[in-house]
Amino acid sequence: MTLIEQINKKRRDIKTDGYPMAISEWVSMYEQGELDIHPEFQRIYRWSDSQKTGLIESILLGIPVPPIFVSQRKDGVWDVVDGLQRLSTIFQFLGILKDHNNKNVSALILEKTKYLPALGDIQWEAEKSPKNSLPKELQLTFKRSKVSASIVLKESDESAKYDLFQRLNTGGSELSPQEVRNCLLLMINKPFFNWLKGLPTGENFVNTTSLSDRPLEQSYDVELALRFIILSEIPESQLKGMGDVGLFLTDKMTELAQNRAYKRIQAKKLLESTFGVLNVTLGEDSFKRYNNKKKRHEGGFLLSLYEAVALGIAYNIANGTLCSEGEISNRAKSLWSTKEFTDWTASGTTASRRLPRIIPLGRTTFSNK
Repeated sequence: MTLIEQINKKRRDIKTDGYPMAISEWVSMYEQGELDIHPEFQRIYRWSDSQKTGLIESILLGIPVPPIFVSQRKDGVWDVVDGLQRLSTIFQFLGILKDHNNKNVSALILEKTKYLPALGDIQWEAEKSPKNSLPKELQLTFKRSKVSASIVLKESDESAKYDLFQRLNTGGSELSPQEVRNCLLLMINKPFFNWLKGLPTGENFVNTTSLSDRPLEQSYDVELALRFIILSEIPESQLKGMGDVGLFLTDKMTELAQNRAYKRIQAKKLLESTFGVLNVTLGEDSFKRYNNKKKRHEGGFLLSLYEAVALGIAYNIANGTLCSEGEISNRAKSLWSTKEFTDWTASGTTASRRLPRIIPLGRTTFSNK
């Protein structure tokens, strides 16, 4: 199929529409349940009050706001694909935003800005201090302001909105790669997301990974669990030529979430067994560098070590070939004397080049064969 033919086919698969809408129309759709802004996302996106104030200021000043991308579901409801924080900010300012438990979120109180210092302490309706309420004239101006909608119509290919979400929320996004995946997963299969999110909460996993607060805030523990369920038993042939590992993880995650036959119980059991063994044998040192000269573990969590140790042990548990628990600590330490491991985990080595070598090495290292 030629490039032109491929483009024409995809153009037929994705049907779109778009037009400007007054904020009052967005509000009406939200209040009528015709607009799903995925309130679960609100705990993932992190806009400060100053960022929120900046958006309200832009609208009041007549500065154009980027379009909101939505996907029309079969029931006619619009799924917000990109623009959640903009709509959430508008609804919070108006005092109508609800959280994931359907409870009202505290109304937004604006901050002073460079251009509009008088915005400080302004609310849509300040009952306790009416002088801090946005003047009625400006309320009308605000509600009549336009924010464009770009719509992926329901006739489009089902995967179109997921592809669109991923394209719009990567690159310059402030979200971590796993936070983007979390949002994507919530759209595809919320129960699967809740299951995945629960995997790294066990005591053995928490103790052996010993992650600091910052990675945890960015869902790095969930990414590690995702890497585990995807890579622990993956055929080595699939490791070669996988390309961008981040995209590979996202694609595989999407496949699993849409696969009703996927054996979650079995995957969870393997994870729990693996980290149970690790906690007993290596504990907090499971994924820390081993200094051969000083004869001790040092530093913090290393992803390359996780790929070799956790995935290597898991593979052998699944195949009934795991070495004795008494050997695991020494075999993990031996990796730091293995040239293949140290060469392929050196700085500057990309994940797509590292994984096809490190994962098989880990499987061999912890095998009883």
